[in-house]
Amino acid sequence: MHHTTSLFTGPRPRRRFLQAAAGAAAGFLVVPRCVLGRGQVPPSEKLHLAGIGIGGQGGADLEEMQSENIVALCDVDSAYAAKTFAKYPKAKRYVDYREMLDKERGVDAVVIGTPDHQHAIISVAALRHGKHVYCEKPLTRTVKEARIVAQVAQETRRVTQMGNQGMAFEGNRLLKEWIWGGVIGGVHEVHVWSDRPTQRGTTKLWWPQAIERPKETPPVPPTLDWNLWLGPAPSRPYHPAYVPFKWRGWWDFGSGGLGDMGIHNLAPVFSTLKLGAPTSLTATSTPVFEETVPLAAMVHYEFPAREGLPPVKVHWYDGGLLPERPEELENDRVLDPEDGILFVGDKGKILVEGWGGQTPRFIPAARHSEFTPPAKNLPRSMGHYQEFIHACKTNAPTESHFGFSGPLTEAVLLGSVAIRLGRELIGQKLLWDSAQLRVTNVPEANALLHYNYREGWTL
Repeated sequence: MHHTTSLFTGPRPRRRFLQAAAGAAAGFLVVPRCVLGRGQVPPSEKLHLAGIGIGGQGGADLEEMQSENIVALCDVDSAYAAKTFAKYPKAKRYVDYREMLDKERGVDAVVIGTPDHQHAIISVAALRHGKHVYCEKPLTRTVKEARIVAQVAQETRRVTQMGNQGMAFEGNRLLKEWIWGGVIGGVHEVHVWSDRPTQRGTTKLWWPQAIERPKETPPVPPTLDWNLWLGPAPSRPYHPAYVPFKWRGWWDFGSGGLGDMGIHNLAPVFSTLKLGAPTSLTATSTPVFEETVPLAAMVHYEFPAREGLPPVKVHWYDGGLLPERPEELENDRVLDPEDGILFVGDKGKILVEGWGGQTPRFIPAARHSEFTPPAKNLPRSMGHYQEFIHACKTNAPTESHFGFSGPLTEAVLLGSVAIRLGRELIGQKLLWDSAQLRVTNVPEANALLHYNYREGWTL
């Protein structure tokens, strides 16, 4: 199993411990693993990690955690995963994650980097085997899967983290401190965008979208177990249009730019504004194909008042679409066409440039230069991957645990449902009942919240 190669255009988050965190680590007691019981690892010991789906982003995730013991590796494509297998020659190798989980009882945590349609079943299986779970984004392929994965994580009380690395950025702390401090008043509208699937400054796509299913049926490469790659997804013949990495634009396997970068760029909005489930949403797009995501789309969400914060509308744009240029933006500046967030408040606007909420600033620049920020009163991150490692050893919280990333993924994938529904009902507003997990006014939409797994695959 494999995930996309890293496509971040900004600098990848690297290991970085704050001095305070390092000092705390230095004071950890050396405690034998057996004293702490199953699932508890003393801070003085290294985790035993297993990787599932290691050919692309999953391999990159393991590289960020190689301070620990990587003891088992699993991938259905031995050619695509060859570099990662070679990097950890002592790790036991598997093709089927179910066999690995049954045999590797000493594994403390699992790192999942498969295509989206495998995330839920592997995460749930690992959690129920007592493992901590790091799973790449989006957390699942369907809305219902996101709800179930979050519920199982809560029931099993394991440490969890979704792979949206931007949650460790300093910009995410600044956004909370500024907006919670009331510097732009109540936020009633937010615009969020990414140019995915297009590659910056070109008409080329990172992965194919807006196409029909290929009719050719070439032979399956001998290095690939196609049945295991499909997993719970509906059966179809192998074709290189899907693997490696090209799966993201196919509805059966991924969710296009919204599932890819929407998770990154909407995460700081959900975290800062304490968002949960939307009450309604609508979407428009370029032509929607039966099996693939359109080239560009817009999704408009409405969220109710919560925790003393006012109702807010959140607008998503992808495929090169952008919001209207804010009048406060300086004449010699343009909106970053690649990734960005614009918070619109009663007393001003904050523009965030870069993926994942990297660099917030007030507009116009004159206001930013005059701004005296409030005191930094939130804990800073020791690094996205270090948070997960530290949490597995100490039960400390992570920033993107499944209790947060599950509802975030639900909302993002509801956007995919609205986009996909556009084949029949263009721009139809969907009224969402989160408690019942259903769209109340468009029955056809509920069929897109999940699908029947292939025989032999269950959550």
